Amino acid sequence: MWIDMHCHTKHSYDNWLEPLDLIRRAKTLGLDGVCITEHYSYMASEPVEAIARDEGFLLLRGVEISTDHGHLLAYGVQDDCWNTWGQDNYLPLLDVIARINGLGGICVPAHPYRATGLGGMLDAMFDLQGLAGVETHNGGNVDGDNDRAIQTAVRMKLPTLGGSDCHKVSAVGRCATEFDDPVRDMAGLIDAVRRGRCRGAYFEAYTRAGSNSMGSRGTP
Repeated sequence: MWIDMHCHTKHSYDNWLEPLDLIRRAKTLGLDGVCITEHYSYMASEPVEAIARDEGFLLLRGVEISTDHGHLLAYGVQDDCWNTWGQDNYLPLLDVIARINGLGGICVPAHPYRATGLGGMLDAMFDLQGLAGVETHNGGNVDGDNDRAIQTAVRMKLPTLGGSDCHKVSAVGRCATEFDDPVRDMAGLIDAVRRGRCRGAYFEAYTRAGSNSMGSRGTP
């Protein structure tokens, strides 16, 4: 089962991607679901749920959080009560991780080796506790940045995830996460990540090569 775990729409207010276009593109590509992770706010993606329901397509929701040491994908929150700081940017990383985990969610560094601005955590990940996985395959990264994330995940013995980080329809599905078992809701997704029953991959390469081989483009 394949889910693009890192998607943005116009509700992130940094692009014009219509949710319906994203969902229909994902269906065309053969993805089984997408997870909308709008910047700063879990509630920002709420309008997309009805669209996905009408399309008969699995849609899950998370949030991409901008911290003082990189971006963090959070899955499993129910609203925006996680944000107790009253601001959108440069939130304290350690406190955010503790807050998300305390609410029953999980934390995954987004594009950790993207060196632009404060988007990546880089090797600071090695000193962190409370991470559930690593986004090793990000569709907006150069391959070298993803390769470094893969190496870090292996060293930290953490599950790997993939997402397109799409802000336009052509980027949907560049990377995704393969789950060993069917995922029907966020609780099932979190359980799969915690048990390591998933892996990030270049989904476009997978669809070109066929389902029998990922070559060197996926992770164990």
